[in-house]
Amino acid sequence: MTAEELENVRRELHDLESGGRNAIAARIKTAREWGDLKENGEYHAAKEDQAHLETRIARLREQVRNATVVEAGGAGGIVAHGHTVTWIDRASGREQTYRIVSPHEASPAGGTLSVQSPIARALVGRKAGDVVEVQTPTGARALEIVTIA
Repeated sequence: MTAEELENVRRELHDLESGGRNAIAARIKTAREWGDLKENGEYHAAKEDQAHLETRIARLREQVRNATVVEAGGAGGIVAHGHTVTWIDRASGREQTYRIVSPHEASPAGGTLSVQSPIARALVGRKAGDVVEVQTPTGARALEIVTIA
């Protein structure tokens, strides 16, 4: 992941470990004050949310522990992790722009693409003007790289 992505993970981890845990603890405390815990739906919902929060914290800690920071970008004009790439699908003529990021940061709807995705793997190391053939779950596609930023 890039240094920026690692910083985002660390920031989210800090927020969850402090504010997130405090908020859940307050919900549990309030729900306990309402009496019988067996039939207290608010208490059980808060405890379930606490379990989800702790799972997320554990996953973020694992990401930080196993992170390998890569230089965003790389050689000028060559597609690499951290670059924003625009291409045209030759079959449909549709132009698309995505930033290539680490798998846990990827959100195609948000304009980011995992560096491990078939499209990103085909694009990395190529330059503007190159046409790459890529196998996707929907079939083979020919993509022409328009710009790299």
